[in-house]
Amino acid sequence: MSGRVLITGGAGFIGSHLADELLEHGYQVRALDNLSDQVHGESSGRPGYLNPDVELIEGDVRDPDAVRRALEGVDAVYHYAARVGVGQSMYEVEKYTSVNNLGTAVLLEALIEKPVRRLIVASSMSIYGEGLYVDGGGRPVAGQERELERLKAHDWELRDEHGRALTPVPTPESKTPCLSSVYALSKYDQERMCLMVGRAYSIPTVALRFFNVYGTRQALSNPYTGVLAIFASRLLNGNPPLIFEDGYQMRDFVHVSDVARASRLALEVEAARDQVLNVGSGRQYTVREIARSMSLGMADVLGRKDVEPEVTGKYRVGDIRHCFADITMARRVLGYEPQMPLERGLIELSSWLEGQVATDRVAQAREELAARGLTV
Repeated sequence: MSGRVLITGGAGFIGSHLADELLEHGYQVRALDNLSDQVHGESSGRPGYLNPDVELIEGDVRDPDAVRRALEGVDAVYHYAARVGVGQSMYEVEKYTSVNNLGTAVLLEALIEKPVRRLIVASSMSIYGEGLYVDGGGRPVAGQERELERLKAHDWELRDEHGRALTPVPTPESKTPCLSSVYALSKYDQERMCLMVGRAYSIPTVALRFFNVYGTRQALSNPYTGVLAIFASRLLNGNPPLIFEDGYQMRDFVHVSDVARASRLALEVEAARDQVLNVGSGRQYTVREIARSMSLGMADVLGRKDVEPEVTGKYRVGDIRHCFADITMARRVLGYEPQMPLERGLIELSSWLEGQVATDRVAQAREELAARGLTV
């Protein structure tokens, strides 16, 4: 496939890397982005990192006129515009629902009138809630929400009816969603609406469930962005990374270059149509490991004293214990294979951070959540 591609949210972290990937493979790229203050800072214009060959339309995905303009002459659409963050979604319910749900609806109505050759939507690992587990006999157990009383007692792990800890295993696409935050619900709605309308109007659609994406260009001053960017913001300001619970919760951290490549393949591979696919690294790490690696890496690059992470022993409403990706489907359908090992990705990220400035708003966000009773 070739031609002109629209990326909603195309001036953001993942969108801009995807734009680079598509341009390198001969596509023309247009981005629709509202240049949100929370992501890009106040009074910001076109980001300096956005490739000059990207045609940028500044506008909101909820604005039908802006969306119609953005779709003129477009052959395919990546719908990556979204408001992100589990914690914030639990009190800015209207904003998350408006941008993520209504924005998707506006785009889909425009696509009904002007269909494209393919639609790819960014979904999220958050829709799984807890990942997949097995019990002592090796039988699969879909993780359920943890009991509040156990969390208050700092008993973080999921347990069976006999009180025995369950063992987390890679989570496949077949795992039933468990929507534990407004953000997760909105991402599931985005995914389902796109697939539903795509099928009804013969628009081949692919939903990509991204796990924890990291890399350069993340919004360092946004306290509700990815965990690695939040850790980086703290470290740049000489503050310790804040870790919820005990830090042994496991996640899958995937580099943005791998996500961009998987996204391009979702456009080009015919067998991907109407599929839902995990995009991760296929490996898992504890949050404590990641915080420690970030701290050591930045100490080396910036020539600063190593800062020990702070383990809060607190639980945030909407957080889950373990979830990491089974990427068997993406390998089989897309021919996707992660190429950036975490160790090298963290070195790249630390080097980029050397020239960055971040406003550390993490403590403020933490206080906001506590004041609203969203941490225990």
